[in-house]
Amino acid sequence: MKIIVPMAGMGKRMRPHTHTTAKPLLPIAGKPIVQRLVEDLAAVAGEPVEEVAFITNPAFGPAVEQQLLEVAQGVGAKGSIHHQAEALGTAHAILCAAPALKGRVIIAFADTLFRADMKLDTTCDGVIWVNKVEDPRAFGVVKLDQDGIITEFVEKPVEFVSDLAIIGIYYFADGERLRKEMQYLIDNDIKEKGEYQLTNAMENMKRKGARFKAGAVDAWMDCGNKDAMVDTNAKVLGHLKDAKDLVHASVKMTGSVVLPPCFIGENVTLEHAVVGPYVSIESGSTIARSVVRNSIIRAGVKVSDAVVDNSMLGARASVRGKAMDLSLGDDTSIG
Repeated sequence: MKIIVPMAGMGKRMRPHTHTTAKPLLPIAGKPIVQRLVEDLAAVAGEPVEEVAFITNPAFGPAVEQQLLEVAQGVGAKGSIHHQAEALGTAHAILCAAPALKGRVIIAFADTLFRADMKLDTTCDGVIWVNKVEDPRAFGVVKLDQDGIITEFVEKPVEFVSDLAIIGIYYFADGERLRKEMQYLIDNDIKEKGEYQLTNAMENMKRKGARFKAGAVDAWMDCGNKDAMVDTNAKVLGHLKDAKDLVHASVKMTGSVVLPPCFIGENVTLEHAVVGPYVSIESGSTIARSVVRNSIIRAGVKVSDAVVDNSMLGARASVRGKAMDLSLGDDTSIG
């Protein structure tokens, strides 16, 4: 089994945080998004993962690439890095990792997390995981027959076709077959809404006899903007609420209360503070005479005499003396 993770987008909706950190490496409950995604996929793959191929933007640099290789090593797999310099669509992105498109393949875009009892159905040519949405116009969607077999793929429909949105996680029994169909789109300059779309490649495969089934998830968690990240952080912490290592043993607490679930990293100092619920605090941060809830606090942050809610505070940020909902970049001060 191979896992392919397209993650070359620059994360503009997550600025200012993505000015200094590639979006898939932003933390959810103390771990980078992409690490949680790869670990979850490896757990449901049903067989050892041979390779994790990451499709990145060259601008991310060698430090990010080394961190990604370590993520692959963490699930016992070889890591590989492939570059997509220009955003030309989902099919183009995946094809950048053409050497990894062999045999059984899971493809997952690194801006979403999931909870599901996933099973890879070996009786069909692929599984595309979907979730019902209120407004399907921003998504690729599928239509199903009575047996759950996909009858049609439609990319971002203007008029209602289906409310079953493709969430960005796919299984293909034959990676080489998929590669050939995506290469055909590029060789013949076949675009949908100006880009080379994976849905078009899958539609071509279906017309040639491939059978795709729809898979369901229990929870689909978006990481597309600050509010979505904070909400996903809360959902993941809720899922991990019984884990024993969420609060590190080195945390220093004076006259403080932690309302679980919270992740609190190494050498965090809490002085006369109320923290939680649904808060993640990375290493070396200090919270003094403050209330922090439903927020993500990066490493080395200082919060004093403040009430912080529904917020993301970048590394080494400083907040003092206010009640606020913040999205604050690294090395930024308020108050």
